[in-house]
Amino acid sequence: MSPSATLTHTLATSLARHADHSFGLMGNGNAHLIESLAEAGVSYTAVRHEAGTVAAADAYSRVSGKLAIATTTYGAGFTNTLTALAEAAQARTPMLVVVGDAPSSGPRPWDVDQEMLAAALGVRTHMLTVTNIERTVERAVSYAQRFRRPVVLGIPYDLVTAPAVAPAQPESNVPAGGIDLNDPAVLAALSASVADTAVPAPATPRSEPIAGLAAHQLEAAVLALLEAERPLILAGRGAHVSGAAAELGRVADALGALTSSTALARGIFPEQQFDLGITGGFGQIPAMEVLHEADVVLVVGASLNQFTMRFGDLFSAGTTVIRIDSEQVSPPKSNHPITHLLLQGDARATLATMLGALEAAEPHSAGWRTRVAGLEAGGALRVRDTGADANAEGLCADGRLDPRAVAARIGELLPEDRHVTTDGGHFIGWANMYWPVASPERMIMVGTAYQTIGLGFPTVAGVAAAAPGTTAVLSTGDGGGLMALADLETAIRTSPSTVIVVWNDGAYGAEVHLYGVMGLDEGPMLIPDVDFAGVSAALGAQGVQVRTLADLDALGAWTAAGAQGTIVLDCRVSRSVVAEYQREIQRVNGLDVPEA
Repeated sequence: MSPSATLTHTLATSLARHADHSFGLMGNGNAHLIESLAEAGVSYTAVRHEAGTVAAADAYSRVSGKLAIATTTYGAGFTNTLTALAEAAQARTPMLVVVGDAPSSGPRPWDVDQEMLAAALGVRTHMLTVTNIERTVERAVSYAQRFRRPVVLGIPYDLVTAPAVAPAQPESNVPAGGIDLNDPAVLAALSASVADTAVPAPATPRSEPIAGLAAHQLEAAVLALLEAERPLILAGRGAHVSGAAAELGRVADALGALTSSTALARGIFPEQQFDLGITGGFGQIPAMEVLHEADVVLVVGASLNQFTMRFGDLFSAGTTVIRIDSEQVSPPKSNHPITHLLLQGDARATLATMLGALEAAEPHSAGWRTRVAGLEAGGALRVRDTGADANAEGLCADGRLDPRAVAARIGELLPEDRHVTTDGGHFIGWANMYWPVASPERMIMVGTAYQTIGLGFPTVAGVAAAAPGTTAVLSTGDGGGLMALADLETAIRTSPSTVIVVWNDGAYGAEVHLYGVMGLDEGPMLIPDVDFAGVSAALGAQGVQVRTLADLDALGAWTAAGAQGTIVLDCRVSRSVVAEYQREIQRVNGLDVPEA
């Protein structure tokens, strides 16, 4: 360590060993850090709202699989990150959030207890001092990667430019039989220890199956799969994170099983010809009816949340559900009695352990997959509803576009090499249902884990940094778009090839389709029509108001011309069309909803 190295310089050098990109908004607490990160070779992308620093880093990490750095100043800068930080924590996204903090001498009137705020979200904080900086960074990185969580690193304001102290040598002045509480290094170590205990560690993920599984649990699981008449494999994001795609394909082939995935694992199976698509409310009803017939379902790395489970109706009575998960998970909430068997361990390692027995067994039938009709191209399980109530121009009775027709047409016109990111809102199903992606990391949903909106625009910057050379496609709504409007400029500035689709229904659609149906006054749920095309054009994009399907020809021309720059499609869609997953929410809330 150079004798003149400051805390911030040493911190940036240490961070550069683990991350190559940062997203930030500069303020008093992190100005020196941003300068030092650039000197250390860490690329920097500026965003326009502090929430965007975390949202962009979140998207970057999901696409690239690498750590990213989000950085803001203290106080208001940090509190502005909290919603995006909660989303990252819920979504299990590892990242480093490096922020300014109160001086070590005590808080000022505008300081808050940032460590406690982070702890309330389940996020651990490491407070930096002038000693043991490299060790603190290593511990933060190890925790983030091992538990797949964001970690906060706090920089006390009065220590930003303070000289860093070299690590203490083994020889010390510690009195025999005790410790010297006047030693700054000791105090720093104690402080770090206290910070480390602020948030209990999650259950330790296992890198391989529990040793005791081989004797009875694995045997029982393999036997159930081999005896299944209608086996199905359902993969989630955990299977993708584990790198288990090849093993999933081999297991499916050995069993003659059908396959399906959650929204965040789309495209994980090597063979798509026997795949039913997304499971749950984003899936096709005929495909979900087939899935409901499965007698044994192998679930790999999927949380089986209420949306995947179709609020308890996914599995039929008597289904055996075999779960492979790195953590101890409870049986899913099912409206029908099921048998639940958990194999706790890493997805790839557990599947590899099972494969020998599965592939060695004599198949007792040709496989369920060969007996299911409608899987062929153009078959009943492949055709998407594009709006039976719409006319030839895709218009509904109210004169606005059917979002299903719009989504289907956009899917035909998008550049093939693309990454899709979505904000939260009623529209979240359209991208998943109508825009295919080549592999799971090409679909990023930032907002759904924490059920929030308004994080869409800054995710474009994260995608652009993580996957340069591809087209970033954002799906957002008018409500979430207005909430994140500052970072529309970020999206336009940072991504060389971007398609932004604004589902502009003049409302907070999810609220209209729940509370409006309940009879509440829709006034607070409505939004006057906003000209997103005009706003985008003012910021340097090509803005297109889409009022008919023919208006989408502009996207085809943009793609044909090389897909350069940003095109914003301001799609005026009808509130009369309710997504199927939203209908499930309506039914769960006791509303009498007619079939679509």
